[in-house]
Amino acid sequence: MKSGKLVEMDQPILTDLVELDGFTVNRQQIESVSYGQAKVAISEKALVRVRASRERIEKQLKDGKVIYGVNTGFGKLSDIEIEKEDIAKLQLNLLRADVVGVGEPLPKPVVRAMMVLRANALAKGFSGIKEDTLSLLVDMINKGVHPVVPCKGSVGASGDLAPLSHVAIVLVGEGKAEYEGEILSGGEALKRAGLKPVTLEAKEGLALINGTQAMTGVGVVALNEAERVGLAADMAACLTMEALRGIISAFDSELLAVRPHPELEFVASRMRNWLEGSKRITHQGELRMQDAYSIRCIPQVHGASWQAFNYAEERLKIEINSTTDNPIILENGEVLSGGHFHGQPIALAMDFLKVGAAEWANISERRTERLVNPQLSGLSPFLAVDPGLECGLMVPQYAAASLVSENKVLAHPASVDSIPTSANQEDHVSMGTIGARQAREIIHNSARVIAIEMICASQAIYLEGAENQLAPATKEYLERIREICPPLKGDRAISDEIEALAQFILRADILN
Repeated sequence: MKSGKLVEMDQPILTDLVELDGFTVNRQQIESVSYGQAKVAISEKALVRVRASRERIEKQLKDGKVIYGVNTGFGKLSDIEIEKEDIAKLQLNLLRADVVGVGEPLPKPVVRAMMVLRANALAKGFSGIKEDTLSLLVDMINKGVHPVVPCKGSVGASGDLAPLSHVAIVLVGEGKAEYEGEILSGGEALKRAGLKPVTLEAKEGLALINGTQAMTGVGVVALNEAERVGLAADMAACLTMEALRGIISAFDSELLAVRPHPELEFVASRMRNWLEGSKRITHQGELRMQDAYSIRCIPQVHGASWQAFNYAEERLKIEINSTTDNPIILENGEVLSGGHFHGQPIALAMDFLKVGAAEWANISERRTERLVNPQLSGLSPFLAVDPGLECGLMVPQYAAASLVSENKVLAHPASVDSIPTSANQEDHVSMGTIGARQAREIIHNSARVIAIEMICASQAIYLEGAENQLAPATKEYLERIREICPPLKGDRAISDEIEALAQFILRADILN
């Protein structure tokens, strides 16, 4: 931007090839693959580990060892041994039995995130996958074969069994997949992409589906969007501050230092930076002594939401590079069953992110009310050019209120619920995939609420004729808003403009 970089955040350098090694992949790289901006490859060191892990499983079988999920049944059926000649069939049966997802398909970027996350987990070398099976998963990502994955059906504890099965079943030529915009059988999609299905062997079906990659995939996509929504919330607050001549004194660094939560100062510092040079902001006592909480407490409220974001980011950073299936093939040759498939670490993080993102919208709607309510703003009623004849922006505030209320329902923690499965063998589950989906829905709703605040602030600035009094950074951002939603010179339908601005917030790196 002409005014320089507006945020000081770590932005890894991205390339058009993401190398999966099981240890160093980050959320920005996953996003670049999710939206088709980069291809993936398995690192050479990872391939060495994958081959070694496979050799360990085959040695265990050759030595006659009984291994859960390899030559036994699954879940409550784990005490039933499987004959050697049926081991391959066991893995295929597992996929077929677990393709039970329901509901609308997950969006393509989420499916791609799931696929790259699963490939990265397998690349760690603790799962016993065959190299050609992992290679096919990578080829599907690179050639655009996208399994159709219904969004519902995972309890988030034995791994995301149902959604990951909808991915894995395509590797054997079954299920459904999208290829070049057409929904096809898994076999036909592979064929058109020039790929061939694999035949699964011992452990492979379980290795492909016993993990947290659905909740983590949704979570990573949602977290990247939440970062943009949070920054947009800070910018919307700046524009409202200028529209309403808010008091910058409440954001003083020495004042905030006496309550040293770092995120409070991060928000205040960012806003002081963006508002630098503004002739619209005021200081304590110039026009009034105090602003309402929705303005005065922006650092405290937005900062707390950034705390939730930071916690979710920390958990996802670990999960992205974790092995989450069962059993685990250790480097010493032991094969141990544990609980790494359980989604509780991500479930709690997603529930926390839900609350944080909902609060960005909650306080934004209150600022919108201050903009459109003439008793609070002193501006034209509902920011109409000809109030009475025109309703102006009366009803967009209704829409914001509706979205905020919906968020309050969605923000109820999914992780506090648990329904036992597998005849009470799996007697505590996380519901983390539900929480992740709810988090993304809240984030999208919040983007719409913040878009409404931006539109109202833009209109207030237009009515005040204050464009040339804005800070350079906020003025430049205002120009971007007005490319999507010009000032209202009379009533018009703005539903499409609200949605377009919300999508702009969610996808564009608009503050760099």
